[in-house]
Amino acid sequence: MDTRTPPYELPPEGPQPFLRLPGAVTALAVLLLGIEGVLYLMPARADAILFNYGFVPARYSPAFLAAHGIDPGSLLERVLPFFTYMFLHAGWTHVIVNTIWLAAFGAAVARRFGTARFYLFFVLCGLAGAGLHLLLNWNSVAPVVGASAAISGLMAAAFRLIGREGDAFHGPQPLAPVFSRRMLIWSALWIGLNMAAGISGMGAGPGIQLIAWQAHMGGYLAGLLLSGLFDPVNRLKTAAL
Repeated sequence: MDTRTPPYELPPEGPQPFLRLPGAVTALAVLLLGIEGVLYLMPARADAILFNYGFVPARYSPAFLAAHGIDPGSLLERVLPFFTYMFLHAGWTHVIVNTIWLAAFGAAVARRFGTARFYLFFVLCGLAGAGLHLLLNWNSVAPVVGASAAISGLMAAAFRLIGREGDAFHGPQPLAPVFSRRMLIWSALWIGLNMAAGISGMGAGPGIQLIAWQAHMGGYLAGLLLSGLFDPVNRLKTAAL
């Protein structure tokens, strides 16, 4: 019998407030909104910041850089956008929509994973989104910004968590299997919607872009596959065997 205090939170009993977010989700939402506020207060520099710290695939194409005589910058300058793009947004509408989705799907994941795992999971899903977008848009010069890819990973984890919270007597249940009927249906619907967005050109056009649909898919697939590794319930169940 394992009597250690579990690293996840059981759902509290009784009536709950309409909006009850874990501190990790609240802090992340405040950070995203705060960064957008700073950009709003310095409009003369906002575009340059979005271009330099947004994710520009062409920055990583040697052929493109050589053909245009562009200096790719230092290693740090090339690595940073993989991380910084997910904390930048293309306006208040973009960041508010992402914050709503963060609250909707991030709360359950943060309670289950704990603060440190939640933040690491968020960042890794964002990195996966940037990686897939880079793979499919190698020479694109349009900066991609937004937390949507990382939040898509949270969405995948939240889908696997639905109905698995358990109770005070039995504890949380393992995540829903990736290839369960429910997950396959939800994943197919979600991926289909994103592919439709890409085929229809929704969100396309010159200049600073909202997060690309390929990045959504990269973040979602990462969240789908990595959530089992981050879930503390899986490790506790294994340790108890």
